[in-house]
Amino acid sequence: MSVIAIRLFQKVNFNKWQNRFVVLIIGIVFFQVLFINSISAQGNLLITPRRVVLEGNKKSIDLNLANTGKDTATYSISLVHIRMTESGGFEQITEPDPGQNFADKYLRFFPRVVTLAPNEAQVVKVQLVRTNDLAPGEYRSHFYFRAVPSLKPLGEIEKKTDTTSISVSLKPIFGITIPAIIRVGDLSVKVAFSDVVLEMAGDTIPRLKMVFIRTGDKSIYGDLSVDYVSPNGTKTRVGVANGIAVYTPNTKRNFQLNLSIKPGVDYHSGKLVMIFSAPSDVKPEKYAETEVSLH
Repeated sequence: MSVIAIRLFQKVNFNKWQNRFVVLIIGIVFFQVLFINSISAQGNLLITPRRVVLEGNKKSIDLNLANTGKDTATYSISLVHIRMTESGGFEQITEPDPGQNFADKYLRFFPRVVTLAPNEAQVVKVQLVRTNDLAPGEYRSHFYFRAVPSLKPLGEIEKKTDTTSISVSLKPIFGITIPAIIRVGDLSVKVAFSDVVLEMAGDTIPRLKMVFIRTGDKSIYGDLSVDYVSPNGTKTRVGVANGIAVYTPNTKRNFQLNLSIKPGVDYHSGKLVMIFSAPSDVKPEKYAETEVSLH
């Protein structure tokens, strides 16, 4: 899940060179904040399911949108393309990377604009189209749900401004992205842990660093759990990270997780057991497991 929180210039007065400068700043800020990982209820919009995956005989899916806030909200829906970096960040792109296929032209959805009153829900229908054009492989785009700012009430009088100075009005615009994936053919994926290291950040915080290595022809998405096992065999859950993805065409993702400090846990003895498994909303499956001895 990704969230966009963009501060737009709503009203600006400046000369030509200042205009160019502000446009440049807007562009820089936009790409820095685009696709920041967050929860699905950001901006008072709750979306389920968290992913659109169409494969096998599944040709359509319903997305359920719910307004959990106290005000009526309008969202526009579109499809965008993103690249996942090795650090897990996102970058908007217009052309696919080598080995990447976009899904947008094979998807149809309705409605494209949704207005929700407080505690109101709406279904967005998503359907796979042009299936005869699909060669075996994985195709991915991302649904982007962008909050539409409420319009200024009719009749509201504009205040006079000094046209020789800069006047800026900022308003936050929230957006959420979820992956839309089409899979055609008999695809497979495997994942393994690599370069697992435990360090003490600031000499006080146990931080586990690792690299996810993905092989195969489809993306993977799952949950990570970390258990501490003492020398006498006592097991304690010390870390959880849900919703970790490694999208095609990426073959690796760097990841780190701060571990809990709990009674009976000594990060200088015993071992850590790491398990990467399927998320709770799909068929249970263990993707990868490894152990790290502590000294």
